[in-house]
Amino acid sequence: MLTLEAVVAGYGESQVLNGISFGVGAAQVVTLLGRNGMGKTTTVRTIMGLIRPSGGHIRFDGAEITGAAPYRIAQRGIGLVPEGRQIFPTLSVEENLVATAANRAGGAPRWDLPAIYALFPRLAERRRQSGAKLSGGEQQMLAIGRALMTNPRLLVLDEATEGLAPLIRAEIWQVMAKLRAEGQAILLIDKNLAAVMRLADWHVVIEKGRVVWQGDSAALAAAPEIRDTYLHV
Repeated sequence: MLTLEAVVAGYGESQVLNGISFGVGAAQVVTLLGRNGMGKTTTVRTIMGLIRPSGGHIRFDGAEITGAAPYRIAQRGIGLVPEGRQIFPTLSVEENLVATAANRAGGAPRWDLPAIYALFPRLAERRRQSGAKLSGGEQQMLAIGRALMTNPRLLVLDEATEGLAPLIRAEIWQVMAKLRAEGQAILLIDKNLAAVMRLADWHVVIEKGRVVWQGDSAALAAAPEIRDTYLHV
């Protein structure tokens, strides 16, 4: 579904991605792992067109999206839950959700307001409250709901549970497991190694903007040297 081939990107003269290559298949959950500053968020921003790569190729369903405008990439069916949530603070919960609503694939949409409220009952309770009045966990639920309202074929989450209380983190992981069971393709960044190893089909470990290891959860569990060298602070 999504493929990155030898992608090079950065900020001005500072190069962050140094030929990164990996892919996400249909109905597959893939994690992007690595310590802080290794290029995970830069990879997401490059996929979404927020950074224009200086080399390599990014393809979605076989179509070249390298350097395309962010709205064009979203229209193709990639939904983003950005780091820091970035909800609209002055809009109500329901206005946040409706603001991004789209049906990229045609036919009956999988995700609409009733479906989001069933997935996150707290959002239904707070539908009239402004985004600024929500807790951090509720804002993350809203950010995920907002991305799902675009009915994406691929959902990208940058730091899915960072800074959240344990009970909220557990709820987010339950939602991710439900989405996976329904066949939602997901590219996920998160520091909770135990949780992502339970959830994901495939893991991509990056160091200094390069892929240094790829494999499934069983292979990662059997590779303590990879975890110690590239994932533990």
